[in-house]
Amino acid sequence: MQLSVIVPVYNMAAEGKLKFCMDSLVNQTVADYEIIAVDDASTDGSLEILRAYEAAHPGRVRVITYPVNRRQGGAKNEGLKAACGEWIGFIDSDDWVTPDYYERLLARAEETGADMVGCDYSLVTEHTFTVGRVVQNNTREQTGELDAGKHKRLLLRPGSMVVKIYRADVIRENHLCFPEGIFYEDNCAGPLWSLYFNRFERVEEPLYFYYQHERSTVHSITEEKCRDRMRAAALLYEECGKRGVLEPFYAELEYRFVELYYVVTLFSYMQGVEHPKLSFVRELREGAEERFPAFQENGYYRQYTGAEEQKLIGMQAVSDMKFFWYYRLKRCARKILTRLRRGKEAK
Repeated sequence: MQLSVIVPVYNMAAEGKLKFCMDSLVNQTVADYEIIAVDDASTDGSLEILRAYEAAHPGRVRVITYPVNRRQGGAKNEGLKAACGEWIGFIDSDDWVTPDYYERLLARAEETGADMVGCDYSLVTEHTFTVGRVVQNNTREQTGELDAGKHKRLLLRPGSMVVKIYRADVIRENHLCFPEGIFYEDNCAGPLWSLYFNRFERVEEPLYFYYQHERSTVHSITEEKCRDRMRAAALLYEECGKRGVLEPFYAELEYRFVELYYVVTLFSYMQGVEHPKLSFVRELREGAEERFPAFQENGYYRQYTGAEEQKLIGMQAVSDMKFFWYYRLKRCARKILTRLRRGKEAK
């Protein structure tokens, strides 16, 4: 078997989302492949849809199901256990790909000897194969033979895992998997996995369509999701320590951890949660400082974190309460000014 495509599925029956995804997969131009659809204890009609595809495409579509929701990481792990392909691909069940997506990526691997291949993706808000806003998932500077410098670049910016295929033997030999029971599982797996591959290549076209809709994980902020991002960052830190790669890539992992666990979570929480808690904000700071007490001196942090964010984090280092109320008052003032401006424009 040349390729196994793993599709984690949870409650995607509505609005034709799952069918559009599955149609794009069963119509791939690559010859030798399997689709492993893992139903993550859906409560809608997703499993029935998957069973229909399994019946219509015997030998092509396999359905796995279990009774307890384990989030995408658990579903992907079950798919990995069942996969027979020499290559592994993942796709979110509300996204879709061009008919030649996997053929193009596999051809690139054969041409170059790569063991990891990716491409760019297109952001769309409707079911279409018309390219929308193109997002570069990785850069040319990250491709080719992966020496220490390129591994560092991939640790810092691994890109999305669904817009790649991976050699299965690398995954199995290094016991690579996903954290279960949390959102943002790729935030842990993506950087860690990148360390074990030797050559990364790209097809520089947007062959993957990322569907943006109201139920997308990135479109709603809750404390639960913030905690999941913290947990993903903590698991990355722990796993890198166990695998002996924390020290060789200390600066990169320090920044990656602080960015995920603290910086991104702090500001998305303060902006997106209606009633933020001072205790949670304090917990974020303490968790970052416990693992990396001098992170504000990190070169990547100084280079990539915005000047305003650095200023506010410096304020929080002095006083959690001062930061908390300063930010809340600033946000409130911004809302008032926005309403006043809109009122004037409406007259």
